[in-house]
Amino acid sequence: MSKTDGPQEIEQAGLSDRVTAAYSAARDKAGDAAETVVSNPLAALLGGLAIGAIAGALLPRLAKEKELLAPLGERISEAARAAIEAGKTAGKDALVESNLSTDALKAQVNKLVEQALDAASAASTAAAQAAREAATR
Repeated sequence: MSKTDGPQEIEQAGLSDRVTAAYSAARDKAGDAAETVVSNPLAALLGGLAIGAIAGALLPRLAKEKELLAPLGERISEAARAAIEAGKTAGKDALVESNLSTDALKAQVNKLVEQALDAASAASTAAAQAAREAATR
């Protein structure tokens, strides 16, 4: 810009600077987004699924769509229920085979909590002893 530039040229130069800055910021954000997808693809997948679900929920359904997709939805629901039941059964069987009943798991958790409490007690006793020794020096 020179001293002879009028208000319109100055305004256009400012607009050009803002457009360039916005473009640069958008490019940086796109690079950040790509880096996030590469470093955490599961989060990107879940985010995409969530966005798709929201978009699908907001779009109105047509009567023809309901008529055509209702049987498919019922089959998918039945398959999902069967898969969940099979998963529960397999999980319970695996726990039984590993000798991990509900009572055994409760006992292990209780033992773990007891050990953590013992460790905390020992640490506090040692800290108190160290403080007493430091005070008597």
